[in-house]
Order: sequence, then structure tokens, then C-alpha cells
Amino acid sequence: MFWKLVLVFIALSFAVINSNSPSSASAWPLLPVGTDQDWALPSTVVIIDVGHGGIDGGASSADILEKDINLAVARKLYFTLRRQNIPTVLNRTGDYALSEDNRWHISRSRHRKDLSQRRQLTEEIESELLVSLHVNWSKKSSQHGPLVLHQNNGESSLLAFCIQDALNRQQNTAFLPREGKPFYLLNRVQQPAVIVEMGFISSERDRKMLTDPHRQQEVAAAIASGIRQYKWIVH
Repeated sequence: MFWKLVLVFIALSFAVINSNSPSSASAWPLLPVGTDQDWALPSTVVIIDVGHGGIDGGASSADILEKDINLAVARKLYFTLRRQNIPTVLNRTGDYALSEDNRWHISRSRHRKDLSQRRQLTEEIESELLVSLHVNWSKKSSQHGPLVLHQNNGESSLLAFCIQDALNRQQNTAFLPREGKPFYLLNRVQQPAVIVEMGFISSERDRKMLTDPHRQQEVAAAIASGIRQYKWIVH
């Protein structure tokens, strides 16, 4: 698992260097090669949990898959936070299922192995908080907007309120965060953790936003703003 995480940083470094976009190479530099953060990975501030992946596409609308939206926004959030000097780790950088890396959980359930692998990362790397990115779905196409789910504790609730407020301002909504009682990660992760449902893939309005690279950056910037607000309050 340790070396897999090292490869995550290497892969992201090449992604930035080889990007055709001037902004990604010049405005979002990674830490200098040779620093402790590049290789030892003893700790970080934010772990970005990129929902779904590989065989698990998540929610969908026609050929638009949640897993792809999650990864696109996660990458933008990663670079935004790193540009703001907030150490951050992604738990997947491509289209693969984390359950495939799980060789220790004896279970025939791919879903259980996927979730336990995500939790395991939070135990292997010391971190301050976990932000899990997802996209919502509803039978009612009129449902739209962001929703942040939190643990049953004050720090997680505060983090959720900060991110929800930033997303509300970005999307011109007025929703309140909720406690995510049945969700595995929120029950099993020890750090303050939230699940961010960035919008509804079943809503035409949200779908246009979630598939537009410029709007994805707005979503990422709003989440980063909420994280900074939370850190400012708790520190």
C-alpha cells in the first residue's frame, strides 16, 4: 500500500508536467522533488476520497458516469489545495476500483472490499480530515443542488457546514448539511470526515455544471474554500 501511494504522487507529477494546459503546469506545481512529503508520506492534511471507479461507475445519466465526474473534480480540488499549500492526497488517480488493491479483507463482496480499502488509507496516513466526493441521483429530475453529509460529532458537522455554505454560494442554493448515519466511511473513519454530494446527475442543470471543466473548477474551488474556512476556525 505504501508504494502504491508513492506511485500516486509520481503519476500526478507526470500528469502536471505533461499537461497541454499552461495553467496546470505553471500555476499548480507539486512539492519539489526530494522533499520528505514526496516519498515518506507520513502525514497530510486532506485525504480526498474519489468515489467509485473501475467496474463501479456509480450513478449515471446516459453515458455520463459519476466515477468520471468524481475523478475530474477530485483532481482539480487536489491541485487547488496544493496550490494553497494545503498537503493533500488522492486515493485514486485513474479509472480503477480500489477493491482491486484489497488483498487483506476476506470477503466476496467487491463493495465491502472497496469501502474497507478506502478506510484503510485513513489509518495508514495520518491526516486531519477526509472529504469523499460523490454525485447524487433522484427519480425526480427537478431535484438539484449540493448536499454534504457528516459524522455524529462537532468537528465533522463544522466541516460539513463550511463546505455546504461555500457550495450553496457557488450554486445559488440554500441547503443544509445532514448527518449521514448509514454511511460506512462516516461511521468507521476516525478523522473528521464528510461526504460531498456535489449535485444531481439526474438534474439537467446540475449535469451541465458537473460535466463542464470550468464549472468543475468552480465546484472544486468552493470545496477548497470550505476546507480553508474550517481550518481557520479550528486552528
